[in-house]
Amino acid sequence: MAINFDAALGIGPKVLAFREKRSEILAANLANADTPNFKARDLDFKSVLKQSVGSGVAMERTHAGHITPQQQAFGANVMYRNPSQVSLDGNTVEAHVEEAKYAENSVQYQASLQFISGDFSDLMTSIRGQ
Repeated sequence: MAINFDAALGIGPKVLAFREKRSEILAANLANADTPNFKARDLDFKSVLKQSVGSGVAMERTHAGHITPQQQAFGANVMYRNPSQVSLDGNTVEAHVEEAKYAENSVQYQASLQFISGDFSDLMTSIRGQ
């Protein structure tokens, strides 16, 4: 019997991919803190989660005439951050905010890795029959 990793791991891999992409965007914000007219950007996790999970009810086609359920894919809109105070050169990067968001994202990435590690441990326990 084959193991379906998509079903076993759930949205964990998508969350990791999101966290990785968010790290890249936050790092780009920090790297461009002194670039004139650079606008700080970020990703919205709630919208990605809503896309991935949907309503939580899985739809099944039992007849060829039924409408096919929409397939949800990983994707998020890159949004611009509203700063507390814009600099004179039009840059909206606030280093202290970006550093805090980057640290928060890093912790959440580590937590996601631990959740996936636990899922693999559960799979190994099931395979061994313990």
